[in-house]
Amino acid sequence: MTQSMDFETISMGEYAERSYLDYSMYVVLDRALPFVGDGLKPVQRRIIYAMSELGLSAQSKHKKSARTIGDVIGKFHPHGDSACYEAMVLMAQSFSYRYPLVDGQGNFGSADDPKSFAAMRYTESRLTPYAKTLLRELPQGTVDWGPNFDGTLEEPLWLPARLPNVLLNGASGIAVGMATDVPPHNLKEVATATLHLLDHPKAEVAELCEFIQGPDYPTQAEIITPKADILKMYETGHGSIRMRAVYERDGNDVIITALPHQASGSKVLEQIASQMRAKKLPMVSDLRDESDHENPVRLVITGRSNRVDFEALMLHLFSTSDLEKTYKANLNVIGLDRRPQVKNLKMILQEWLRFRTETVRRRLQYRLDKVDARLHILAGLLIAYLDLDEVIRIIREEDDPKAELIKAFKLSEIQADAILDTRLRNLARLEEMKIRTEQIELQAEKEEIEGILLSRARMKTLIRNELKEDLEQFGDERKTQLAKREAAQVFDETKLVPSEPSTIILSKAGWVRAAKGHDIDTVGLNYKAGDEYQDHAHGRSNLTSVFLSPDGRAFSLPTHTLPSARGQGEPLATKFNFKHNMLPISVTCQLPNARLLMCSDAGYGYHGVMENLYSKMKAGKHVLSVPKGFSAMKPAWIEKLPEAHVVCITTAGYMLVFPLEELPELAKGKGNKLINIPAKRLKSGEEKLAATLAITPEDSFLVHAGARYIRFKWKDLTNYIGHRAKRGLVLPQGFRNVDRVEIEKD
Repeated sequence: MTQSMDFETISMGEYAERSYLDYSMYVVLDRALPFVGDGLKPVQRRIIYAMSELGLSAQSKHKKSARTIGDVIGKFHPHGDSACYEAMVLMAQSFSYRYPLVDGQGNFGSADDPKSFAAMRYTESRLTPYAKTLLRELPQGTVDWGPNFDGTLEEPLWLPARLPNVLLNGASGIAVGMATDVPPHNLKEVATATLHLLDHPKAEVAELCEFIQGPDYPTQAEIITPKADILKMYETGHGSIRMRAVYERDGNDVIITALPHQASGSKVLEQIASQMRAKKLPMVSDLRDESDHENPVRLVITGRSNRVDFEALMLHLFSTSDLEKTYKANLNVIGLDRRPQVKNLKMILQEWLRFRTETVRRRLQYRLDKVDARLHILAGLLIAYLDLDEVIRIIREEDDPKAELIKAFKLSEIQADAILDTRLRNLARLEEMKIRTEQIELQAEKEEIEGILLSRARMKTLIRNELKEDLEQFGDERKTQLAKREAAQVFDETKLVPSEPSTIILSKAGWVRAAKGHDIDTVGLNYKAGDEYQDHAHGRSNLTSVFLSPDGRAFSLPTHTLPSARGQGEPLATKFNFKHNMLPISVTCQLPNARLLMCSDAGYGYHGVMENLYSKMKAGKHVLSVPKGFSAMKPAWIEKLPEAHVVCITTAGYMLVFPLEELPELAKGKGNKLINIPAKRLKSGEEKLAATLAITPEDSFLVHAGARYIRFKWKDLTNYIGHRAKRGLVLPQGFRNVDRVEIEKD
């Protein structure tokens, strides 16, 4: 028994691999990537062909879009009507296509919202004059035809484009394992470069770029990509294009008159407004959209005064909004070999010239065949006119006049049929003269066509003249200008925020808030039930607040973003991830270059700068290594470096003062031993480091023990000054249970 169903015997893996490969090739070749010849995807090609079959030329009346889409999906493209209609709408949008192929009547969307177009039952459409460059030579034998999806009709496999439409309108699409992003270009520039390559086949990409400045999007925004990068993009087929909005100054107003391609004015205003709400643009007082029919783009940004640095403001907005956009460039197209490939500019133009040459050759050959066929018929008619009486006799008397005519005059069947189809009124003497005149004209045309087909030079001349003809008819000036501009730069937020005195309050439950001013009763504030005061710091609103957890992790937030002290604040746990629920025990707010003393109650520490504690991570930054069973202490500010000394006091009442220079400067770590605490007492928890302070010989400080305190001046520290890691001396009786130490204010 023969095996007739081979597919049942293959493995599932092989079947899946083969099916996926077939699907991938279909998506690549028949859906997502444009053909280098006409620059169209299949759905676009079918829409244009269906419209031409409906007689919707640029001179005809508009017809309902639903009628067009019905023909497209019913005859050529069996997919969703909405997707097909959207493809047609895109070809009609002057803000999406550089040279639209469809002339729409009705709501076809707006630049602000391209997908706001009306349903196809409401809109009407026809082809634009430019679409004629794709269709003019279609009936002249220039393309191959294939069956449609159900085999009842034939459709063109490509259109005979007279211009390199693949570059003019560009294309974008995502296939399987590859994508394409061909930017649009100016017709004059591309046609001129093509003419140059036609005359100089060895011209390199750099030479062609003397004619093609860069992409030309359907917007009047500026391309700010350096020319070297644009050249590299054309040489490799990969790159990116950066576009920037165009604006002008009018007093305290900045008026934006052009947006980048596919940028929405309403979205730009929302992006700027959100920054204003977040108090990131204090120099902007108002936003307005004054766009209308006369001014399609007119966005007004009003500054608070004429002292505003508008140049810096716009550079910031270019960086943080769609006033500046980047577009990928990936010149991946299907070549004449029906294979997808990323091509450089020269390869695309070379292939298109080969395509155009073959199209013209097929058009000429088609016409030559028509001329030969007509000359053959005219030769037979002329023979009949020379012996008209015999022709009439044969037709009247013979049973098979066709066979008798062929035999008598040595005619072909085609010639005999032409004679038999001739009307009686055309048997006049005048017709013989018309035939001879037509013969002479057709013979001259035949010789002309044969001469072009046999001469490469004449073929190039014909292609050149036709390119120039279309260039003069459809060429226009660039819309997108190239400009050399300063790079966009985001504002430093700390420079935008006003520098106001702030008090940052931290509670034991990890809630934080900030109050204006430094004269705040932090302990007497209202706290949540079960919560109470933990720590506070005096700083400024334009600085960063750092919260230190017991395990030595630092967490930072901009002070101006902290909630107001009018309420009870917000929990830091919503902003950070605290390991083992180790909530912060202290808060610090100093200048980034401020020097801090970092230590743990195990008696180890180092000094470093404030900005080493900054972190953007939710898990914080491990800045202090704390031995197990001990805790980090609040960083102490070191005001004066050269003569600064470190004061260390233990829970047993021992105090040691030593020069800061004996401590290492680190970015993070455990540090060195500050004061000598017997290991046995330290391990048992009997004695720990209770307080630290950084002082200078000009300072005096207070040591608090309960309700009592003792003042130390520099002259009082003679017996306590020593070297790092020494034991120090015990404090006076009654001050050995230290609560805190602080520098005495003047």
